[in-house]
Amino acid sequence: MAESKGKMPGWLKSKWTIGFVVLLVIGGIYWFFFRHRAPAYQFTPVTRGTIVQTVSVTGNTTPIASVSLGFQNSGTIARVDYKLGDTVGAGAVIASLNIANLSAALQEAQATLASAQAALDGLVAGTRPEQLAIDQNAVAQDQIALRNAITSAYTSSDTAVHADADPIFTNPRTASAALTITVPDATLATRVVDERVALEPVLTAWNAQVSSASFITSDPTGAAEQATQNLTQVSVFLNDLADALTKAQPAGSITATTLNTYKASIAADRTSLATALSALTTAQTALAGAQGTLALAQAGSTPQEIAQQQAQVEQEQAGVAAALANLRNAEIVAPIRGTITEQDAKIGQLATAGTPLVSILGTGGFEVDAGVSETDIGKLALGDTASMTLDAFPGETFSGTVFYIAAAQTNDQGVISYPIKIAFDKPDPRLKSGLTANIDLETKKKEDVLVLPQYAILQNDNGTFVETLAKNGAVTTTPVTLGIQDQNGNVEVTSGVTEGEQVITVGLKTQ
Repeated sequence: MAESKGKMPGWLKSKWTIGFVVLLVIGGIYWFFFRHRAPAYQFTPVTRGTIVQTVSVTGNTTPIASVSLGFQNSGTIARVDYKLGDTVGAGAVIASLNIANLSAALQEAQATLASAQAALDGLVAGTRPEQLAIDQNAVAQDQIALRNAITSAYTSSDTAVHADADPIFTNPRTASAALTITVPDATLATRVVDERVALEPVLTAWNAQVSSASFITSDPTGAAEQATQNLTQVSVFLNDLADALTKAQPAGSITATTLNTYKASIAADRTSLATALSALTTAQTALAGAQGTLALAQAGSTPQEIAQQQAQVEQEQAGVAAALANLRNAEIVAPIRGTITEQDAKIGQLATAGTPLVSILGTGGFEVDAGVSETDIGKLALGDTASMTLDAFPGETFSGTVFYIAAAQTNDQGVISYPIKIAFDKPDPRLKSGLTANIDLETKKKEDVLVLPQYAILQNDNGTFVETLAKNGAVTTTPVTLGIQDQNGNVEVTSGVTEGEQVITVGLKTQ
Protein backbone atom coordinates (compact mmCIF):
# COMPACT_ATOMS: atom_id res chain seq x y z
CA MET A 1 0.00 0.00 0.00
CA ALA A 2 2.87 2.28 0.85
CA GLU A 3 4.51 1.33 -2.46
CA SER A 4 1.52 2.40 -4.47
CA LYS A 5 1.61 5.90 -3.01
CA GLY A 6 5.13 6.56 -4.26
CA LYS A 7 4.36 5.88 -7.93
CA MET A 8 3.00 8.37 -10.63
CA PRO A 9 -0.34 7.46 -12.09
CA GLY A 10 -0.07 5.78 -15.45
CA TRP A 11 -2.14 8.20 -17.44
CA LEU A 12 0.26 10.99 -16.50
CA LYS A 13 3.08 9.08 -18.15
CA SER A 14 1.33 9.23 -21.60
CA LYS A 15 2.94 11.48 -24.36
CA TRP A 16 -0.43 12.77 -25.39
CA THR A 17 -1.24 13.75 -21.92
CA ILE A 18 1.99 15.67 -21.54
CA GLY A 19 1.47 17.51 -24.88
CA PHE A 20 -2.03 18.46 -23.92
CA VAL A 21 -0.85 19.90 -20.65
CA VAL A 22 1.86 21.98 -22.41
CA LEU A 23 -0.66 23.42 -24.87
CA LEU A 24 -3.01 24.18 -22.05
CA VAL A 25 -0.31 26.05 -20.20
CA ILE A 26 0.71 28.05 -23.33
CA GLY A 27 -2.89 28.95 -24.06
CA GLY A 28 -3.40 30.14 -20.54
CA ILE A 29 -0.32 32.31 -20.73
CA TYR A 30 -1.51 33.85 -24.08
CA TRP A 31 -4.97 34.46 -22.72
CA PHE A 32 -3.56 36.06 -19.60
CA PHE A 33 -0.98 38.30 -21.27
CA PHE A 34 -2.68 39.25 -24.55
CA ARG A 35 -6.47 38.87 -24.36
CA HIS A 36 -6.69 40.83 -21.14
CA ARG A 37 -4.37 43.69 -22.23
CA ALA A 38 -5.93 46.98 -23.37
CA PRO A 39 -5.81 47.69 -27.17
CA ALA A 40 -2.77 49.74 -28.34
CA TYR A 41 -3.50 53.19 -30.05
CA GLN A 42 -1.41 55.82 -31.82
CA PHE A 43 -2.10 59.42 -30.82
CA THR A 44 -1.62 62.81 -32.48
CA PRO A 45 -1.66 66.00 -30.40
CA VAL A 46 -3.74 69.03 -31.33
CA THR A 47 -1.23 71.82 -32.03
CA ARG A 48 -1.53 75.57 -32.52
CA GLY A 49 0.17 77.19 -35.47
CA THR A 50 -0.13 78.65 -38.96
CA ILE A 51 -1.84 77.00 -41.89
CA VAL A 52 -1.77 78.13 -45.51
CA GLN A 53 -4.35 77.11 -48.13
CA THR A 54 -2.91 76.83 -51.64
CA VAL A 55 -4.08 75.97 -55.15
CA SER A 56 -1.62 74.37 -57.54
CA VAL A 57 -1.84 74.95 -61.29
CA THR A 58 0.41 74.86 -64.33
CA GLY A 59 0.84 77.77 -66.73
CA ASN A 60 3.16 79.39 -69.27
CA THR A 61 5.06 82.64 -69.47
CA THR A 62 3.71 85.16 -71.98
CA PRO A 63 4.92 88.66 -72.89
CA ILE A 64 3.12 91.46 -71.10
CA ALA A 65 2.74 93.22 -74.43
CA SER A 66 2.78 91.70 -77.92
CA VAL A 67 0.93 92.72 -81.07
CA SER A 68 0.33 91.61 -84.64
CA LEU A 69 -0.05 94.47 -87.09
CA GLY A 70 -1.24 95.04 -90.65
CA PHE A 71 -2.44 97.85 -92.91
CA GLN A 72 -6.00 99.10 -92.50
CA ASN A 73 -6.09 100.09 -96.17
CA SER A 74 -5.25 98.04 -99.22
CA GLY A 75 -2.48 99.28 -101.48
CA THR A 76 1.05 98.87 -102.71
CA ILE A 77 3.83 98.88 -100.11
CA ALA A 78 6.19 101.77 -100.85
CA ARG A 79 8.52 101.70 -97.83
CA VAL A 80 9.79 99.17 -95.26
CA ASP A 81 11.90 100.83 -92.55
CA TYR A 82 12.56 97.93 -90.12
CA LYS A 83 13.54 94.32 -90.61
CA LEU A 84 13.14 91.11 -88.59
CA GLY A 85 14.89 91.32 -85.22
CA ASP A 86 15.05 95.12 -85.10
CA THR A 87 14.05 96.95 -81.94
CA VAL A 88 11.46 99.65 -82.50
CA GLY A 89 10.10 102.37 -80.27
CA ALA A 90 6.43 103.18 -79.74
CA GLY A 91 5.22 105.31 -82.65
CA ALA A 92 7.84 104.12 -85.13
CA VAL A 93 6.58 103.70 -88.71
CA ILE A 94 7.55 100.18 -89.75
CA ALA A 95 6.12 100.17 -93.29
CA SER A 96 4.09 102.51 -95.54
CA LEU A 97 1.80 102.29 -98.56
CA ASN A 98 1.85 104.62 -101.57
CA ILE A 99 -0.13 107.64 -100.27
CA ALA A 100 -0.18 110.08 -103.24
CA ASN A 101 -3.95 109.82 -103.74
CA LEU A 102 -4.60 109.93 -100.01
CA SER A 103 -2.54 113.11 -99.58
CA ALA A 104 -4.47 114.81 -102.38
CA ALA A 105 -7.76 113.80 -100.77
CA LEU A 106 -6.61 115.28 -97.45
CA GLN A 107 -5.66 118.60 -99.09
CA GLU A 108 -9.05 118.79 -100.78
CA ALA A 109 -10.87 118.06 -97.51
CA GLN A 110 -8.81 120.71 -95.70
CA ALA A 111 -9.60 123.32 -98.37
CA THR A 112 -13.32 122.57 -98.16
CA LEU A 113 -13.18 122.89 -94.40
CA ALA A 114 -11.40 126.24 -94.63
CA SER A 115 -14.10 127.55 -96.96
CA ALA A 116 -16.90 126.40 -94.66
CA GLN A 117 -15.14 127.88 -91.63
CA ALA A 118 -14.71 131.23 -93.39
CA ALA A 119 -18.42 131.31 -94.21
CA LEU A 120 -19.26 130.57 -90.60
CA ASP A 121 -16.90 133.29 -89.36
CA GLY A 122 -18.61 135.72 -91.70
CA LEU A 123 -22.04 134.83 -90.38
CA VAL A 124 -20.92 135.16 -86.78
CA ALA A 125 -19.10 138.46 -87.38
CA GLY A 126 -21.98 140.01 -89.34
CA THR A 127 -21.87 142.25 -92.43
CA ARG A 128 -18.68 144.22 -93.01
CA PRO A 129 -18.94 148.02 -92.79
CA GLU A 130 -17.91 148.28 -96.43
CA GLN A 131 -20.81 146.07 -97.49
CA LEU A 132 -23.22 148.03 -95.29
CA ALA A 133 -22.11 151.23 -97.01
CA ILE A 134 -22.72 149.64 -100.41
CA ASP A 135 -26.17 148.44 -99.39
CA GLN A 136 -27.06 151.83 -97.91
CA ASN A 137 -25.95 153.59 -101.10
CA ALA A 138 -28.07 151.21 -103.15
CA VAL A 139 -31.11 152.13 -101.07
CA ALA A 140 -30.36 155.84 -101.50
CA GLN A 141 -30.02 155.48 -105.27
CA ASP A 142 -33.25 153.49 -105.52
CA GLN A 143 -35.03 156.14 -103.45
CA ILE A 144 -33.87 158.81 -105.90
CA ALA A 145 -35.06 156.68 -108.78
CA LEU A 146 -38.45 156.23 -107.15
CA ARG A 147 -38.79 159.96 -106.46
CA ASN A 148 -37.98 160.61 -110.10
CA ALA A 149 -40.61 158.08 -111.15
CA ILE A 150 -43.18 159.78 -108.90
CA THR A 151 -42.29 163.19 -110.29
CA SER A 152 -42.41 161.86 -113.85
CA ALA A 153 -45.80 160.30 -113.15
CA TYR A 154 -47.08 163.66 -111.86
CA THR A 155 -45.71 165.49 -114.87
CA SER A 156 -47.36 163.02 -117.25
CA SER A 157 -50.64 163.29 -115.35
CA ASP A 158 -50.51 167.11 -115.21
CA THR A 159 -49.80 167.33 -118.95
CA ALA A 160 -52.57 164.87 -119.78
CA VAL A 161 -55.19 166.72 -117.71
CA HIS A 162 -54.25 170.40 -117.77
CA ALA A 163 -52.62 170.63 -121.19
CA ASP A 164 -54.48 168.09 -123.30
CA ALA A 165 -57.83 167.41 -121.59
CA ASP A 166 -58.75 170.90 -120.32
CA PRO A 167 -59.27 172.37 -123.84
CA ILE A 168 -62.21 170.01 -124.20
CA PHE A 169 -63.86 171.64 -121.13
CA THR A 170 -65.10 175.03 -120.11
CA ASN A 171 -64.03 176.14 -116.60
CA PRO A 172 -62.10 172.83 -116.25
CA ARG A 173 -60.47 173.63 -112.90
CA THR A 174 -63.69 174.55 -111.17
CA ALA A 175 -66.76 172.74 -109.96
CA SER A 176 -68.71 174.21 -112.92
CA ALA A 177 -66.65 172.46 -115.53
CA ALA A 178 -68.49 171.34 -118.70
CA LEU A 179 -67.65 169.54 -121.94
CA THR A 180 -67.35 171.59 -125.11
CA ILE A 181 -68.13 168.59 -127.28
CA THR A 182 -71.50 167.03 -127.94
CA VAL A 183 -71.70 163.49 -126.54
CA PRO A 184 -74.88 161.52 -127.30
CA ASP A 185 -74.34 159.37 -124.17
CA ALA A 186 -75.42 161.72 -121.39
CA THR A 187 -74.38 159.35 -118.63
CA LEU A 188 -70.90 159.07 -120.06
CA ALA A 189 -70.69 162.84 -120.49
CA THR A 190 -71.72 163.43 -116.87
CA ARG A 191 -69.22 160.85 -115.56
CA VAL A 192 -66.37 162.45 -117.53
CA VAL A 193 -67.20 165.90 -116.12
CA ASP A 194 -67.39 164.53 -112.54
CA GLU A 195 -64.07 162.74 -112.95
CA ARG A 196 -62.45 165.97 -114.19
CA VAL A 197 -63.76 167.95 -111.26
CA ALA A 198 -62.52 165.27 -108.81
CA LEU A 199 -59.05 165.31 -110.32
CA GLU A 200 -58.30 168.96 -109.65
CA PRO A 201 -57.68 168.67 -105.85
CA VAL A 202 -55.74 165.46 -106.47
CA LEU A 203 -53.39 167.17 -108.91
CA THR A 204 -53.07 170.19 -106.63
CA ALA A 205 -52.04 168.03 -103.63
CA TRP A 206 -49.75 165.92 -105.77
CA ASN A 207 -47.99 169.03 -107.06
CA ALA A 208 -47.54 170.30 -103.52
CA GLN A 209 -46.05 166.95 -102.48
CA VAL A 210 -43.44 166.65 -105.22
CA SER A 211 -42.54 170.34 -104.85
CA SER A 212 -41.91 170.23 -101.10
CA ALA A 213 -38.40 170.15 -99.59
CA SER A 214 -39.25 167.10 -97.45
CA PHE A 215 -39.99 165.06 -100.58
CA ILE A 216 -36.30 165.18 -101.45
CA THR A 217 -35.16 163.71 -98.10
CA SER A 218 -38.00 161.45 -96.96
CA ASP A 219 -38.65 157.80 -97.76
CA PRO A 220 -40.68 157.93 -101.01
CA THR A 221 -42.40 154.58 -100.38
CA GLY A 222 -45.63 156.18 -99.12
CA ALA A 223 -45.57 158.82 -101.88
CA ALA A 224 -45.17 156.06 -104.45
CA GLU A 225 -48.28 154.29 -103.21
CA GLN A 226 -50.25 157.54 -103.42
CA ALA A 227 -48.81 158.20 -106.90
CA THR A 228 -50.01 154.79 -108.04
CA GLN A 229 -53.53 155.62 -106.87
CA ASN A 230 -53.35 159.04 -108.61
CA LEU A 231 -52.14 157.50 -111.86
CA THR A 232 -54.96 155.01 -111.74
CA GLN A 233 -57.52 157.79 -111.19
CA VAL A 234 -56.12 159.87 -114.08
CA SER A 235 -56.03 156.78 -116.31
CA VAL A 236 -59.72 156.08 -115.63
CA PHE A 237 -60.55 159.69 -116.52
CA LEU A 238 -58.58 159.53 -119.78
CA ASN A 239 -60.16 156.22 -120.74
CA ASP A 240 -63.65 157.63 -120.28
CA LEU A 241 -62.71 160.89 -122.10
CA ALA A 242 -61.34 158.87 -125.00
CA ASP A 243 -64.65 156.96 -125.13
CA ALA A 244 -66.57 160.26 -125.08
CA LEU A 245 -64.46 161.63 -127.94
CA THR A 246 -65.13 158.52 -129.96
CA LYS A 247 -68.89 159.04 -129.54
CA ALA A 248 -68.82 162.88 -129.95
CA GLN A 249 -70.38 164.57 -133.03
CA PRO A 250 -68.91 167.60 -134.78
CA ALA A 251 -70.94 170.65 -133.90
CA GLY A 252 -70.33 174.38 -134.11
CA SER A 253 -66.68 175.13 -133.74
CA ILE A 254 -65.87 171.51 -132.95
CA THR A 255 -65.09 170.08 -136.31
CA ALA A 256 -64.11 166.52 -137.17
CA THR A 257 -60.53 167.67 -137.47
CA THR A 258 -60.62 169.14 -133.99
CA LEU A 259 -62.09 165.93 -132.62
CA ASN A 260 -59.32 163.91 -134.26
CA THR A 261 -56.72 166.22 -132.75
CA TYR A 262 -58.25 165.73 -129.31
CA LYS A 263 -58.35 161.96 -129.81
CA ALA A 264 -54.66 161.80 -130.79
CA SER A 265 -53.57 163.86 -127.81
CA ILE A 266 -55.58 161.79 -125.33
CA ALA A 267 -54.30 158.52 -126.86
CA ALA A 268 -50.72 159.70 -126.46
CA ASP A 269 -51.42 160.70 -122.86
CA ARG A 270 -52.85 157.27 -122.09
CA THR A 271 -49.67 155.65 -123.42
CA SER A 272 -47.54 158.08 -121.42
CA LEU A 273 -49.42 157.23 -118.20
CA ALA A 274 -49.05 153.48 -118.80
CA THR A 275 -45.31 154.01 -119.20
CA ALA A 276 -45.18 156.12 -116.04
CA LEU A 277 -47.08 153.47 -114.07
CA SER A 278 -44.69 150.75 -115.25
CA ALA A 279 -41.64 152.87 -114.32
CA LEU A 280 -43.17 153.64 -110.95
CA THR A 281 -43.81 149.93 -110.24
CA THR A 282 -40.27 148.99 -111.29
CA ALA A 283 -38.75 151.66 -109.04
CA GLN A 284 -40.90 150.53 -106.11
CA THR A 285 -39.75 146.92 -106.56
CA ALA A 286 -36.09 147.91 -106.79
CA LEU A 287 -36.28 150.03 -103.65
CA ALA A 288 -38.05 147.30 -101.70
CA GLY A 289 -35.32 144.83 -102.69
CA ALA A 290 -32.52 147.20 -101.72
CA GLN A 291 -34.17 147.97 -98.40
CA GLY A 292 -34.58 144.23 -97.70
CA THR A 293 -30.92 143.59 -98.47
CA LEU A 294 -29.86 146.42 -96.20
CA ALA A 295 -32.13 145.20 -93.40
CA LEU A 296 -30.62 141.71 -93.58
CA ALA A 297 -27.12 143.13 -93.58
CA GLN A 298 -27.88 145.31 -90.58
CA ALA A 299 -29.63 142.49 -88.70
CA GLY A 300 -26.82 140.00 -89.26
CA SER A 301 -27.24 136.23 -89.49
CA THR A 302 -30.05 134.39 -87.75
CA PRO A 303 -29.28 131.67 -85.17
CA GLN A 304 -30.68 129.14 -87.62
CA GLU A 305 -28.28 130.26 -90.38
CA ILE A 306 -25.32 130.13 -88.02
CA ALA A 307 -26.34 126.68 -86.74
CA GLN A 308 -26.72 125.41 -90.29
CA GLN A 309 -23.28 126.67 -91.25
CA GLN A 310 -21.81 125.26 -88.03
CA ALA A 311 -23.20 121.86 -89.01
CA GLN A 312 -21.55 122.27 -92.41
CA VAL A 313 -18.22 123.02 -90.73
CA GLU A 314 -18.54 119.94 -88.53
CA GLN A 315 -19.31 117.82 -91.58
CA GLU A 316 -16.17 119.10 -93.31
CA GLN A 317 -14.15 118.49 -90.14
CA ALA A 318 -15.33 114.89 -90.24
CA GLY A 319 -14.14 114.74 -93.84
CA VAL A 320 -10.68 115.94 -92.83
CA ALA A 321 -10.60 113.43 -89.97
CA ALA A 322 -11.53 110.64 -92.37
CA ALA A 323 -8.79 111.69 -94.80
CA LEU A 324 -6.25 111.76 -91.95
CA ALA A 325 -7.40 108.34 -90.79
CA ASN A 326 -6.89 106.98 -94.30
CA LEU A 327 -3.35 108.34 -94.24
CA ARG A 328 -2.65 106.80 -90.84
CA ASN A 329 -4.15 103.51 -91.99
CA ALA A 330 -1.63 103.49 -94.84
CA GLU A 331 1.15 102.99 -92.28
CA ILE A 332 2.07 100.19 -89.90
CA VAL A 333 2.96 102.03 -86.68
CA ALA A 334 4.43 100.31 -83.62
CA PRO A 335 2.10 100.88 -80.65
CA ILE A 336 4.70 99.59 -78.17
CA ARG A 337 8.44 99.38 -77.79
CA GLY A 338 9.72 95.93 -78.64
CA THR A 339 11.45 93.57 -81.02
CA ILE A 340 10.07 92.63 -84.44
CA THR A 341 9.52 88.87 -84.38
CA GLU A 342 7.72 88.64 -87.73
CA GLN A 343 8.22 90.86 -90.81
CA ASP A 344 6.37 89.87 -93.98
CA ALA A 345 6.03 93.36 -95.53
CA LYS A 346 7.96 93.71 -98.82
CA ILE A 347 8.36 96.78 -101.07
CA GLY A 348 6.12 96.53 -104.13
CA GLN A 349 3.90 93.93 -102.52
CA LEU A 350 0.13 94.45 -102.75
CA ALA A 351 -1.09 94.55 -99.16
CA THR A 352 -4.64 93.56 -98.23
CA ALA A 353 -6.41 95.50 -95.52
CA GLY A 354 -6.51 93.66 -92.20
CA THR A 355 -3.90 91.01 -93.06
CA PRO A 356 -1.22 90.74 -90.29
CA LEU A 357 2.27 91.35 -91.65
CA VAL A 358 4.33 92.40 -88.62
CA SER A 359 4.54 91.04 -85.06
CA ILE A 360 6.23 92.85 -82.15
CA LEU A 361 7.25 91.33 -78.82
CA GLY A 362 7.18 94.02 -76.15
CA THR A 363 10.17 94.75 -73.94
CA GLY A 364 8.03 95.28 -70.86
CA GLY A 365 8.72 91.81 -69.44
CA PHE A 366 6.61 88.67 -69.00
CA GLU A 367 3.69 87.38 -67.01
CA VAL A 368 2.25 83.92 -66.45
CA ASP A 369 -1.05 82.72 -67.89
CA ALA A 370 -2.76 79.74 -66.28
CA GLY A 371 -6.15 78.10 -66.00
CA VAL A 372 -7.86 77.29 -62.68
CA SER A 373 -10.49 74.57 -62.37
CA GLU A 374 -14.02 75.49 -61.38
CA THR A 375 -13.57 73.62 -58.07
CA ASP A 376 -10.70 75.93 -57.08
CA ILE A 377 -11.59 79.25 -58.74
CA GLY A 378 -13.80 80.25 -55.79
CA LYS A 379 -10.75 80.18 -53.52
CA LEU A 380 -8.81 82.77 -55.54
CA ALA A 381 -8.86 86.54 -55.21
CA LEU A 382 -6.95 89.38 -56.85
CA GLY A 383 -3.71 90.00 -55.01
CA ASP A 384 -3.14 86.36 -53.99
CA THR A 385 0.58 85.55 -53.90
CA ALA A 386 2.13 82.88 -56.09
CA SER A 387 5.23 80.74 -55.69
CA MET A 388 6.47 79.42 -59.04
CA THR A 389 9.10 77.11 -60.38
CA LEU A 390 10.07 77.10 -64.03
CA ASP A 391 11.25 73.97 -65.80
CA ALA A 392 13.86 76.10 -67.56
CA PHE A 393 15.46 77.08 -64.23
CA PRO A 394 15.44 74.04 -61.91
CA GLY A 395 16.04 74.71 -58.25
CA GLU A 396 14.88 78.36 -58.46
CA THR A 397 11.64 79.80 -57.10
CA PHE A 398 9.95 82.89 -58.50
CA SER A 399 7.33 84.92 -56.69
CA GLY A 400 4.37 86.76 -58.18
CA THR A 401 0.88 88.17 -57.63
CA VAL A 402 -2.48 87.37 -59.24
CA PHE A 403 -3.67 90.53 -61.04
CA TYR A 404 -6.37 89.14 -63.33
CA ILE A 405 -9.13 86.55 -62.90
CA ALA A 406 -11.45 85.99 -65.86
CA ALA A 407 -15.15 86.45 -65.28
CA ALA A 408 -16.04 83.89 -67.95
CA GLN A 409 -14.91 80.32 -68.35
CA THR A 410 -13.09 78.64 -71.21
CA ASN A 411 -14.09 75.21 -72.47
CA ASP A 412 -11.27 73.09 -73.86
CA GLN A 413 -12.67 69.76 -75.05
CA GLY A 414 -15.22 69.72 -72.28
CA VAL A 415 -12.80 70.80 -69.53
CA ILE A 416 -13.94 74.01 -67.84
CA SER A 417 -11.30 76.39 -66.51
CA TYR A 418 -10.96 80.08 -65.70
CA PRO A 419 -7.95 82.01 -67.07
CA ILE A 420 -5.82 83.95 -64.60
CA LYS A 421 -2.73 86.13 -65.01
CA ILE A 422 0.19 86.39 -62.59
CA ALA A 423 2.72 89.21 -62.54
CA PHE A 424 6.31 88.49 -61.53
CA ASP A 425 7.38 90.45 -58.46
CA LYS A 426 10.79 91.07 -60.04
CA PRO A 427 11.70 91.28 -63.73
CA ASP A 428 14.19 88.70 -64.93
CA PRO A 429 16.03 89.18 -68.24
CA ARG A 430 16.39 85.42 -68.63
CA LEU A 431 12.66 84.88 -69.10
CA LYS A 432 11.29 83.97 -72.49
CA SER A 433 7.85 83.40 -73.89
CA GLY A 434 6.25 79.97 -73.50
CA LEU A 435 8.20 78.65 -70.48
CA THR A 436 6.31 76.11 -68.35
CA ALA A 437 5.54 77.33 -64.83
CA ASN A 438 4.45 75.19 -61.86
CA ILE A 439 2.45 77.48 -59.61
CA ASP A 440 1.36 77.32 -55.98
CA LEU A 441 -1.19 80.04 -55.25
CA GLU A 442 -1.52 81.10 -51.62
CA THR A 443 -5.27 81.71 -51.38
CA LYS A 444 -5.67 81.96 -47.59
CA LYS A 445 -3.42 82.04 -44.54
CA LYS A 446 -4.43 81.70 -40.89
CA GLU A 447 -2.18 82.08 -37.89
CA ASP A 448 -2.56 80.91 -34.30
CA VAL A 449 -5.19 78.27 -35.12
CA LEU A 450 -5.68 74.66 -33.96
CA VAL A 451 -4.21 72.18 -36.43
CA LEU A 452 -4.45 68.42 -36.93
CA PRO A 453 -3.16 66.18 -39.67
CA GLN A 454 -5.79 64.97 -42.09
CA TYR A 455 -5.22 61.36 -41.05
CA ALA A 456 -6.48 62.20 -37.54
CA ILE A 457 -9.90 63.18 -38.90
CA LEU A 458 -12.72 60.69 -39.35
CA GLN A 459 -15.28 61.55 -42.04
CA ASN A 460 -18.35 59.49 -42.89
CA ASP A 461 -21.97 59.93 -43.78
CA ASN A 462 -22.75 61.19 -40.28
CA GLY A 463 -20.25 64.06 -40.36
CA THR A 464 -16.68 64.87 -39.34
CA PHE A 465 -15.24 63.54 -36.06
CA VAL A 466 -12.11 62.86 -34.00
CA GLU A 467 -11.65 59.97 -31.59
CA THR A 468 -10.15 60.32 -28.11
CA LEU A 469 -9.54 57.78 -25.30
CA ALA A 470 -11.42 58.21 -22.00
CA LYS A 471 -9.85 57.44 -18.61
CA ASN A 472 -11.73 54.13 -18.42
CA GLY A 473 -10.14 53.12 -21.74
CA ALA A 474 -13.29 53.68 -23.82
CA VAL A 475 -13.00 55.41 -27.23
CA THR A 476 -15.02 58.66 -27.46
CA THR A 477 -16.14 60.16 -30.81
CA THR A 478 -16.34 63.96 -30.87
CA PRO A 479 -17.80 66.06 -33.76
CA VAL A 480 -15.44 68.73 -35.08
CA THR A 481 -15.68 71.64 -37.50
CA LEU A 482 -12.93 72.04 -40.07
CA GLY A 483 -11.56 75.16 -41.72
CA ILE A 484 -8.92 75.42 -44.43
CA GLN A 485 -6.30 72.82 -45.24
CA ASP A 486 -2.84 72.96 -46.76
CA GLN A 487 -1.04 70.78 -49.26
CA ASN A 488 0.96 69.03 -46.51
CA GLY A 489 -2.10 67.21 -45.21
CA ASN A 490 -2.82 69.54 -42.30
CA VAL A 491 -6.30 70.91 -41.59
CA GLU A 492 -7.62 73.71 -39.41
CA VAL A 493 -10.05 72.64 -36.64
CA THR A 494 -12.30 75.49 -35.58
CA SER A 495 -14.29 73.64 -32.92
CA GLY A 496 -14.48 70.29 -31.09
CA VAL A 497 -10.91 69.99 -29.75
CA THR A 498 -8.52 71.87 -27.49
CA GLU A 499 -4.83 72.59 -27.81
CA GLY A 500 -2.65 69.73 -26.60
CA GLU A 501 -5.50 67.20 -26.65
CA GLN A 502 -4.39 63.70 -27.78
CA VAL A 503 -6.42 62.46 -30.74
CA ILE A 504 -6.40 58.88 -31.92
CA THR A 505 -4.87 58.50 -35.36
CA VAL A 506 -7.61 56.96 -37.45
CA GLY A 507 -5.75 56.77 -40.74
CA LEU A 508 -7.12 57.82 -44.07
CA LYS A 509 -10.66 59.04 -44.63
CA THR A 510 -13.37 56.41 -44.60
CA GLN A 511 -16.23 56.78 -46.96
